Amino acid sequence: MRTFTLQEAQSLLPVIESLVRRAKAALEKSQKFESDMQELTQRIHFNGGTFVDVAVVARRRAERDVAVREAKDTLAEMDAIGVQVKDIHTGLLDFPCQLDGQIVLLCWRLGETEIGFWHTMDGGFAGRQPVDERFSKSKRDRLN
Repeated sequence: MRTFTLQEAQSLLPVIESLVRRAKAALEKSQKFESDMQELTQRIHFNGGTFVDVAVVARRRAERDVAVREAKDTLAEMDAIGVQVKDIHTGLLDFPCQLDGQIVLLCWRLGETEIGFWHTMDGGFAGRQPVDERFSKSKRDRLN
């Protein structure tokens, strides 16, 4: 598992924020298609049938598949960087970090201007604590 210093994680935020927004948009697009298809299915059922433009539905399904692939690829890109995506809908992410000889998670959520919180591996979002001066030390200083 890759670990980040606070400064490293902070410097990645513009890239990470862009990736989160791209993944969210792609997921929302695919969910919109699913919602539209459920609505169409209900209309067909309640009307006892209806005209469906198969070409339009096929085109929309292809657009959905592209959106799903984009979301998956974007999530994989964040994973390859070493960022842990906890909730893509809220943009909640964790950056593993070494602190006092243990791994903790720097916690960031879309809309926050900087990484201001951390929690233990078991603590989760509810256990967030403000970042303190210990995170300002270099990686080597923190390991000693």
